[in-house]
Order: sequence, then structure tokens, then C-alpha cells
Amino acid sequence: MSEAVVVIVRDESIRLGQFLKLADMVDTGADAKGLIAQGLVRVNGDVETRRGRQLLSGDVVECAGRRAVVSMRSTGG
Repeated sequence: MSEAVVVIVRDESIRLGQFLKLADMVDTGADAKGLIAQGLVRVNGDVETRRGRQLLSGDVVECAGRRAVVSMRSTGG
């Protein structure tokens, strides 16, 4: 398994299918849907079959031998 890449998202949460595209783990939403449906995507070590699963900061997504960590961009104050 490769070292985890930190992927910064701009909102408080992001759906799994969207995150897979943002993290360059898949090319299209259809690719994400297929991999998720086949049980080939893990979130925090558990197989995830819901494309709409909401990810939060710190969640670890694994797919096709790659890992990415969700990080929310600080809005400052």
C-alpha cells in the first residue's frame, strides 16, 4: 500500500464518489460507482458500498492500492 496523500476539500464534508475523483483515484463518477459497488473501496479500513457516504476530516480512503486522507481547509477567522 502506498503512503497516504492528504487531499484538501473546501467544505465540511464531501461524498465518497466526489472524493475519489478529487483525489485522482478515478477518472469519472461512473468509475467511482463501479469500484464502490464491487466493494473495492475502504473508508477507515472498512469496505464502503455507499457512493454518497459523507466523509469528514481525518477519514482515510483506500482504493486500488492508493490511500488518501480527507483534510478540510481552514476558513480562518
